[in-house]
Amino acid sequence: MRQISRKTADAIVDRIEAGGRGAAEDAVRIRMVIQAATYDDNDEKAFGGAPEMNGPPTPLDADSWDSAVEMYDRRYTFVAVGPRTREDWLHDVASIMRGETADPRSWRTIDPDEGEEEREDDPAYPFITPPVDEAGSTEWRSWLREIPRSSVVRLLVLLATRDLDVARGPRLPERLAEMEEHARVILSRCPDRAHFFTNTWGGGAAFDFYQKISSCSPLSQYSWDLGVLWVSDEEVGLIWSFDPR
Repeated sequence: MRQISRKTADAIVDRIEAGGRGAAEDAVRIRMVIQAATYDDNDEKAFGGAPEMNGPPTPLDADSWDSAVEMYDRRYTFVAVGPRTREDWLHDVASIMRGETADPRSWRTIDPDEGEEEREDDPAYPFITPPVDEAGSTEWRSWLREIPRSSVVRLLVLLATRDLDVARGPRLPERLAEMEEHARVILSRCPDRAHFFTNTWGGGAAFDFYQKISSCSPLSQYSWDLGVLWVSDEEVGLIWSFDPR
């Protein structure tokens, strides 16, 4: 598919935005898609063609991980990675939710409910942990959908938005490139053979997390939450955002 310049794409969106009621919100979503799929005309003049979409990757270490997950400090989000100890990784997921494991690399975690009263009665609050019986664990697993690695960056960005809706962030377009770079750092922790799961099908297109999410299968005591769970041979990770409203 031929790549078009951002100037041309923006002109198309301007015409959509002028279309009347509801068009402005659609235009925001489209702008975010074309920002990742087009190049800037100034870049073409400087390089003689469309530039590479990504620069050199940020090396993964404790500092870059800390900087990457910092984008979740602005909202109600749980971030933790634990060791994979069993073939049936649901046991490891439950251990992470209950705070029974430490990050295998001793890197930063985020637990906004640490020290809260609710934890005295339920160490996993606000999560609903996978049941230990076969029927219960099968049902819990059915709430998850496996997603391709290519969709994970957008999902990680979505989880850092205030309303869990990419289009509703008024300053998001100017921060999108930075957030996507943070998401790529997080993703780089996961080896190529890792598996990724979430609790929604995404927006209108399957697993397009820059479109509005219309449904989810909550894994918490709240009626709305979204997240990503990844499983590799060595680690299990959770980044989960809650909307308690």
